[in-house]
Amino acid sequence: MKYNFDRGFNHEIKDSLKWNTVKKISDKQDIVPMWIADMDFETVPEVKKAIIERATQGIYGYSEMKDEYFESLSEWTKKRYNWEIKKEWLCFSPGVVTGINLAIRALTHPGDRVLIQTPVYSPFFGAVTKSGCELVSSSLKLVNGKYKMDFDDLEEKLTDERTKIMVLCNPHNPVGRAWTRDELIKLGEICIKNNIIVISDEIHSDLVYKGYKYTPFASISKEFEQNSIICTAPSKTFNLAGLQSSNIIIPNENFRREYKIALENIEVSRLNVFGMVACETAYKYGESWLEELLDYLEENKELVKKRIENRIPKLKLIEPEATYLLWIDCSGLGLNDEELKKFMIEKAGILLNDGSSFGEEGKGFQRMNIACTKNTLEEALNRLEKAVNSI
Repeated sequence: MKYNFDRGFNHEIKDSLKWNTVKKISDKQDIVPMWIADMDFETVPEVKKAIIERATQGIYGYSEMKDEYFESLSEWTKKRYNWEIKKEWLCFSPGVVTGINLAIRALTHPGDRVLIQTPVYSPFFGAVTKSGCELVSSSLKLVNGKYKMDFDDLEEKLTDERTKIMVLCNPHNPVGRAWTRDELIKLGEICIKNNIIVISDEIHSDLVYKGYKYTPFASISKEFEQNSIICTAPSKTFNLAGLQSSNIIIPNENFRREYKIALENIEVSRLNVFGMVACETAYKYGESWLEELLDYLEENKELVKKRIENRIPKLKLIEPEATYLLWIDCSGLGLNDEELKKFMIEKAGILLNDGSSFGEEGKGFQRMNIACTKNTLEEALNRLEKAVNSI
């Protein structure tokens, strides 16, 4: 391999939220953090070099997005996903969650309803309620170890004329589904029929395992394109979340106008200068790095799968099709949510995300981040096995 993913986290970094949080939640200082969706790997070398070169210029004033920025993004989406985006479609946001919040505010009125599919990434809840809208939940169905959309439930809830928007997670966090084209078509047709705008969080789009495929929702048809807002970013793919740069792709001219007004209302007018440099460079030079990362994550996923199946049978892994986040059913331990959280920290010595934070359907689950070195993962699994099997 050209890139060394075994090198892992640099512990000289003092401002890492992922690693420093363990010091705040427990007196135990050797807790392994496997929670928030950051990777422990250095980003693409060309990105690091480009940021350093830009930093040496010594002037960090207001900057404009260059044509090269759009070109690197559009070439990436066309080559990898056969989706051609136009320059005028491209808007921005400091983060995907910010973009979702702004889009909801731009396209709804207080009292309107917004639907999400639970269990789901927890900031979706606040994005809806803080906008003054009413939250509507459609539970995903767990069938033979795989989550599926409940189309009957969606059909019923999306026919309500008060519901204006559906927030889609594609691929889905935390359950790891890479929704198929057929599933997205069925969903999109329900939304078109009921005049429901789709805001799709596609931040994990590049992180799909072998045998599965990511389909951009807007790429399916002209109708879907004009009825959706697609939120992407290089942050999860290339470990750049701290640079606060996301791409909000809005083909519909009316939606785009309203979104830009929402941006102006909060005086957000430019991206972070280093975020622009990082995004452009990552999409231009990061493909080989990403391919090796995906191989490494595949190995980590298989490592967890085999360990749970062979040596920790009280747990059940919902095998992911995408993301480096594993959704683990811990209901076999017989612990309530508070007990489970305490058990993972105090008994197992690992910090995971509590399943209940993703909605009621997440109770009894934990989310594990496997974007770490194999040494870190082995240590975490050893601790987990010992703690679980001691019950």
